[in-house]
Amino acid sequence: KVLLLKPRTFMNESGRAVGPVARFYHLPLSDLVVVYDDLDLPLGKLRIRSGGSSAGHRGVQSIIGVLGGDAFPRLRVGVGRPEESGRDAVGHVLGDFTAAEEKVIAEAVARVSEALLAVIQDGLDKAMTRFNVGQGGAP
Repeated sequence: KVLLLKPRTFMNESGRAVGPVARFYHLPLSDLVVVYDDLDLPLGKLRIRSGGSSAGHRGVQSIIGVLGGDAFPRLRVGVGRPEESGRDAVGHVLGDFTAAEEKVIAEAVARVSEALLAVIQDGLDKAMTRFNVGQGGAP
């Protein structure tokens, strides 16, 4: 079974939504996959990780704090740095995409769907091998 959760909290408080659901379903951290935007990846690039720090992402830090650990897989979706858009970080992340960016993001969303299915069906290691290769950006 797969449960998709889209928190309705502020992003910085994502743990308030994820924590109760994880506890209710008795989910081990390894069965949780968090998908989120990442300023440190180029627009549209994906990176699957098995766990680790929040790297400054406040929503992920909130989830780590509420769950009491960082050993959950995550799928990061690049939105690029704000210098590329001429906006500040908040305006960049919350602002609208340009028409050119929309095309890149639409393709990324399709790859995110494929990557999540791969994690579920093939396992994290195989999904990481398949989707992290040739993606550019941070390792």
